[in-house]
Amino acid sequence: METQQQTLTTEKTRPTLKINPKYNYYILLSIVFGGFLIFGLSENIKGPAIPIIQNELRLSQSQIGILLALNSLGYLIACSFTSLLSSKIGIKWTGIIAFLSMALAGFVIYLSTNYAFLSTSFFFLYIGNGMLEIGLGIMAARIFTKNTGFMMNLSHFFYGLSSTVAPTIAASLMGWNIFGANLGWRGMYLLVLLLSLLPIIPSLIGKFPHDTHDDDVETASYQSLIRDPVAWLIVAVLSFGVVSEMAVGSWLVQFLVNAYSWNIHDASKMLSMFFLFFMLARLFLGAVTDKIGYTLSIIIASAFSGICSLAAILTGEKGAILFAISGVGIALIYPTVMAILAKRYPKGTGTAITFTVTLMGIASVIGNLLIGFVIDLVSKLFTSASGVENEVVGLQAGYGFIASLAILCSLCSIILYMNLKNKNELI
Repeated sequence: METQQQTLTTEKTRPTLKINPKYNYYILLSIVFGGFLIFGLSENIKGPAIPIIQNELRLSQSQIGILLALNSLGYLIACSFTSLLSSKIGIKWTGIIAFLSMALAGFVIYLSTNYAFLSTSFFFLYIGNGMLEIGLGIMAARIFTKNTGFMMNLSHFFYGLSSTVAPTIAASLMGWNIFGANLGWRGMYLLVLLLSLLPIIPSLIGKFPHDTHDDDVETASYQSLIRDPVAWLIVAVLSFGVVSEMAVGSWLVQFLVNAYSWNIHDASKMLSMFFLFFMLARLFLGAVTDKIGYTLSIIIASAFSGICSLAAILTGEKGAILFAISGVGIALIYPTVMAILAKRYPKGTGTAITFTVTLMGIASVIGNLLIGFVIDLVSKLFTSASGVENEVVGLQAGYGFIASLAILCSLCSIILYMNLKNKNELI
């Protein structure tokens, strides 16, 4: 850790009070870890809220899919400019802007009265989320130069920690009675997103790591990434893995409520269980990725997740716990891919992260659209064939699609592994 602290160089800013390097390192850790805590909350409070939003606004599954796709679009747009913004104004102010925009989104969501307004509000929130994730990714890559796989997974452990409690917190907050009325999903979003203001305090104090490459290297890096088959394989691995991961947070509560007639609280607890396994995997298995290799770790983890999800669907309600256990595998994909990028592109990590996550964002838009349309399409086809309206079959097909994405992630990882092994470049 001491070695890591000594390797940090700071952004060029106006003269400020000197900060002890060790103290500054812990400030940066508090921002990274705290940022991922906030990110996990903002991402995963939507699970319990979506069924209530759907009932209140009378939305179809396809409209929910479009809503989630617009979230991904906002995230995608943020990914496309965050690296450039951080190079212009510094990673400190990029992070501060992200936190402020997320808090402001809480007020906008609170004022949402219809589907169009809500979609715009969520779109705005995910611009802040995208800025935050790219900023935290760049910062972590610059700080964690040793034991990268473990430290990346440890950072993302805090995302898993907040994600574990987020569904339960959201379900509880929505039932709070304030001034004679329920807080509801609007008030819940406002209270949770106001927490985004807290990491701004250490952000104003800390001195942030500075990347050493210049604009010419950045341009060359984008060109080389476009021509690099390995870069595209990494994009495919991350895209299939993360779309599968994020889809669980969006659709699991919906599935359990509609397919098995669970109540919101019980379904939210199962989603929390998913994130509990998710969190523990990042805490205890991160070091394993450093030992057996990052690419091999992803092959095993994503296959495990996909198999668990498929088994959960096939065994019915009695196998619902397998939905939660699938979090063990899916948890390792994102931070381990970030470790691959940090190691393979040490002089252009910000560019590599932006390139990879931006394309992943495109896949997220498509993935969320497809899940909603698969559910509606299969439900309609089954109803037409049998004459009996049954949305359960559609929900099973939609969740089967989510599981298949994890399997595809594993298959792409195998191709990546073989490619790197042939070049003697395994990471």
